[in-house]
Amino acid sequence: MENLNVGLVQFSPSDDAADNRDVLRDAFEHLHDVDLVVLPEYSSWFHKDTALWQDAAEPIDGPFVTFLVGKSRELSATILAGLLVSNGDTITNTVVAVNANGVIGRYDKVHLYDAFGALESSVITAGDPTESPLIVDVNDWAIGVQTCYDLRFPEMSRRLVDAGATVLAVPADWVPGPHKSEHWHTLLQARAIENVAWVVAANHAESSGIGESMVIDPLGEIVIEASTGEIVVDVVLDPDAVLAARRSNPALRNRRYGVTPL
Repeated sequence: MENLNVGLVQFSPSDDAADNRDVLRDAFEHLHDVDLVVLPEYSSWFHKDTALWQDAAEPIDGPFVTFLVGKSRELSATILAGLLVSNGDTITNTVVAVNANGVIGRYDKVHLYDAFGALESSVITAGDPTESPLIVDVNDWAIGVQTCYDLRFPEMSRRLVDAGATVLAVPADWVPGPHKSEHWHTLLQARAIENVAWVVAANHAESSGIGESMVIDPLGEIVIEASTGEIVVDVVLDPDAVLAARRSNPALRNRRYGVTPL
């Protein structure tokens, strides 16, 4: 299996959907020869006032996803991005996976952010935890998809790894606050270490997020970490890193408990 070339886009989406597409259009100009691009949560549109979310949500075949498919075709890459999706009378916090052929998968956020004073469930309908996890095949790499608050639930990542993932992709809007940067670092590294997998996390830039998007190897080493501002980064993932790490640390073979939905 060949190396996987990954691009991360860290930016702060606004409540102007057209402008967000323009920002991403410029960001994509900095990516070359990538296989996978990971964008943050709420990449299509964002405002802190959840009362505005219903009107801002788009259908899965709306302008944002159509834009992503076009860019995927131009880059010959798979793109993962978070957005608010309109599903008739309800909206979901969804990560969509697209390639040149269109939408190849979607994950509706299961763990809604009802914490630290936020109440995402007041407007968002949660995904079904019993549905099969989203694993996206990119050049024979198995990419497991989750988003933001899911990171605080280790069984989420373990379920993806049980389904074959060797890369955990985490589009996020990890918001500022006391201990939030420490939690972000600790949880991302823990998910890499305990699952002996690559972790690729794309966050909002300040001020809607803390930035600090990063890529972590299967032994928990931070390979690349962004600062707080808007930035485009790329990194090469080595498949042998997973094989070597799982030989030296056979934790996945040695475990005695599985994961089942509550």
